[in-house]
Amino acid sequence: MTDTTTALEPLVARLAETAPGLRVETGPGPTGPYAYDASNYRVPPRAVVFPRSADDVCAVLRACREAGVPVTARGGGTSMAGNAIGPGVVLDFSRYMNRILDIDPVARTARVEAGVILDALCGATALHGLTFGPDPSSHSRCTLGGMIGNDACGNRSVRHGRTSTHIEALEIVTADGVRAVADGAGLRAADPNDTDAVRSVARLVADVRRLIDANLAPIRTELGRVPRQVSGYQLHHLLPEHGFDMARALVGTEGSCAVVTAATVRLVATAQASTLLTLGYDDVVDAAEDVPEILRWNPTAVEGMDEAIVATMRARRGPDSVTGLPKGRAWLYVELDGDDQGVVDARAADLLDVLRAQGRMTGGRVVRTPAEHRSLWRVREDGAGLAARLVDGGESWPGWEDAAVAPDNLAAYLRDFRKLLASHGLTGVLYGHFGAGCVHVRIDFDLATDPGRAAARRFLSEAAALVVEHGGSLSGEHGDGRARGELLEVMYSHRMIQAFAAFKEIFDPEGLLNPGVIVTPARLDADLALHTPSDVLPVESLFSFPHDEDGFAGAVRRCVGIGRCRSDAGGVMCPSYRATGEENDSTRGRARLLQEMVRGDRVQDGWRSAEVRDALDLCLSCKACSSDCPVGVDMATYKAEFLHQHYKGRLRPRSHYSLGWLPLTSALAGFAARPLNALLRGPVGRLLARLGGVTTQRRIPAFASRRALRKVLRAAKTDEPAKALLFVDSFTRAFRPQVAGAASRVLADAGLPCTAEDGLCCGLTWVSTGQLSTARRIMARTVARLDNGDDRPIVVAEPSCAAALKRDVPELLGTDAAQRVAARVHTLTGALTDLAAPDWTPPELPDDVVLQTHCHEYATFKGHHPRDLLGRLGVGKVDEAEGCCGLAGNFGFEAQHYDTSMAVADLALKPRLDDIDQATRTVVVADGFSCATQIDHLAGNRGIRALHLAELLDPTADQPGETS
Repeated sequence: MTDTTTALEPLVARLAETAPGLRVETGPGPTGPYAYDASNYRVPPRAVVFPRSADDVCAVLRACREAGVPVTARGGGTSMAGNAIGPGVVLDFSRYMNRILDIDPVARTARVEAGVILDALCGATALHGLTFGPDPSSHSRCTLGGMIGNDACGNRSVRHGRTSTHIEALEIVTADGVRAVADGAGLRAADPNDTDAVRSVARLVADVRRLIDANLAPIRTELGRVPRQVSGYQLHHLLPEHGFDMARALVGTEGSCAVVTAATVRLVATAQASTLLTLGYDDVVDAAEDVPEILRWNPTAVEGMDEAIVATMRARRGPDSVTGLPKGRAWLYVELDGDDQGVVDARAADLLDVLRAQGRMTGGRVVRTPAEHRSLWRVREDGAGLAARLVDGGESWPGWEDAAVAPDNLAAYLRDFRKLLASHGLTGVLYGHFGAGCVHVRIDFDLATDPGRAAARRFLSEAAALVVEHGGSLSGEHGDGRARGELLEVMYSHRMIQAFAAFKEIFDPEGLLNPGVIVTPARLDADLALHTPSDVLPVESLFSFPHDEDGFAGAVRRCVGIGRCRSDAGGVMCPSYRATGEENDSTRGRARLLQEMVRGDRVQDGWRSAEVRDALDLCLSCKACSSDCPVGVDMATYKAEFLHQHYKGRLRPRSHYSLGWLPLTSALAGFAARPLNALLRGPVGRLLARLGGVTTQRRIPAFASRRALRKVLRAAKTDEPAKALLFVDSFTRAFRPQVAGAASRVLADAGLPCTAEDGLCCGLTWVSTGQLSTARRIMARTVARLDNGDDRPIVVAEPSCAAALKRDVPELLGTDAAQRVAARVHTLTGALTDLAAPDWTPPELPDDVVLQTHCHEYATFKGHHPRDLLGRLGVGKVDEAEGCCGLAGNFGFEAQHYDTSMAVADLALKPRLDDIDQATRTVVVADGFSCATQIDHLAGNRGIRALHLAELLDPTADQPGETS
């Protein structure tokens, strides 16, 4: 293999010649995030290529072979073993090669490109009552190509097994750029008329047959021993008794033998009925002891986890985020299925009786509601991320996260494994596919220091010996990658290791395909992401980052590559990625580039980095990631800090002045609102917008007069003693004072008469534009006025301002006074949920409501969701636009962001508005001023106007939004 430092210019020129239009990215900005996957490793690529066809892949492999540059195929980038990163060219299949080519419901097969997301395939096949059996927890962002690469399994693997079981054929490109098809009968050239390809493939097949014939005994005795034996190459599928199944043999080779461009997969019927049981235990060993009995009941899933994951989920997303678990410190989920729900329920009841009689279970129950079902699977599926950064702030890492044994030996293995952890002074968070004997564990290794890395190496060597002693496998579904390739010699004989090497050499004689994994593996402690240069960026920040030991550096290190931000459904994160599909526009991509900035060896300009600035540009600062991300990445805060540091002492973008200082300018506008509004509606307004960096494609909201605010607050006064403070935020004061009046009346009606606190500001607009020094001064004045010995709750009608007071103020000021004020802050939803009089009855409400929840409320005020409140108050149907509205404060008003803003609106909000039948009396509710403004922009010409919750519940309104 030639030196991988060969200049890229000839390679890029060759690709431009042989694959015109092929997208090739170089440089630290576009390639930085691709140095990572979800493992402990960092290997910066030289270039990232985004193929659109198999012909593009052929061109890349031929050019890279000529140049001696390695190639790594990548799907969703969620590998925990380090098998989706490489030092040469990374092929990102997820961006363009993501088409479902065919579904045959009769044959129960589908033909898909390698970049198809699993959920997309299952969504398409569900129309035919079919699905793809393996279902990893990363199903919302993992690709079929990635699943094939490491032979993924999933939560229902006790029924459906590994990906290899469901592969009919693979369409591959060999290391020398030849297209071929691997299936159950062998390997053939994709084009039978291409004589060179036919001869090349024939030679390859002949060499493989000779290799298998020479190693029949070790292949038969060492491979395929336990259900989850994924480690190494699965050469037993090439045995004569297995029909020389080349497709299944290539599954799990981690892109080290060939590059998969498409696959024909087998589908399974969707269950007609299913029941989920949750079983509680004192610890995971007790849970594992019951697995053999449970397996006798033919379950579809038997999943386990310990209490640390549940505690972290509840701390991050609220106590109601995990419901339906019985008493215990460890739990099993058991899913049974069948054709008749009554029969399945009866089996579930019988199984519970049997397990109670066994005496290990502390409690068990049937999950009855869809909401409980969703919350329980969510916590299990987020296990890897939740375990990475626990509620106590501790960090844990993969590396030994995928060992597998026979299920009937699981309890004994876990017992010995916990002893091993204790002997090394380590703690592990356990979860996984207990029914298949596969244990995921994240361990609190110290990978940042030389002694810590040496200790981790010793532990991993002993852990490998332990799992082999128990007849198990180093890997059960994640593959060996960089994490376990070096340890294969513990598991396999020297002869088998040689057979693996010979198999790879037949397919990849120059060793250019995903080097460093399985064969000639890199050291397991090489290329660790935490092994940072000595001259890392000194990070001093204005935000305190109180939950991260290393401040800003520790905060951005939260991202471990799980990739939930790359999902296109469920939750709100990440709206910019959902709109563009670009890795650099995902929460993960941005966090990884910030990590590169802190390291300083590739992104070398520190806070002045243009690459980081560009990656953050399309971040809407929605804060959804702070809640949806399993490890709690808060990109809005990181962006604010970066913008502050980046523009310190420099001229800022014009919109930072025009929109960042809006609370001040809008207050002044209130003194001459009528003439100013008239002026802004004409050519002068468009000119001022352009000068301020504001889009002219939106109508500038009309300013309210100061008199209007005084009038509505005066009218809302009551004679009762105030039990709460109504914080009149800048947006409510400047643009919709009627909301303040309505909120005051609703609170009084609910038994919370209030007094209005006007003339204060939360500092939000200065935070979102990164003007943190000014924000701190504004916040300090606000806190000084509110922290005056008064302990009454503070109710804020505008959710974004409530979120700023709740979270940004204490984290930016870092004072006890700020904490005291934050503890008193409620949204209107929160106040009505927690503080309203028990006998409060709201006015008659509509049957149907379309709801747009503000992202900051969704992220910050966990367990106080407007949807839940509306349901409790009697609204029959709440159709929520689950996602960001796209306006996001200043973002959607900035000229360069208008198109992205509208693309985000197209994801959820606009379809909901388009579905409204104007003949019906559907009410649209949006508490956020940004959300309401976006709704007006999208549907105002159809007479659709968003109401604030206060307007909907106003006791003086004849109709919602109208005051009598």
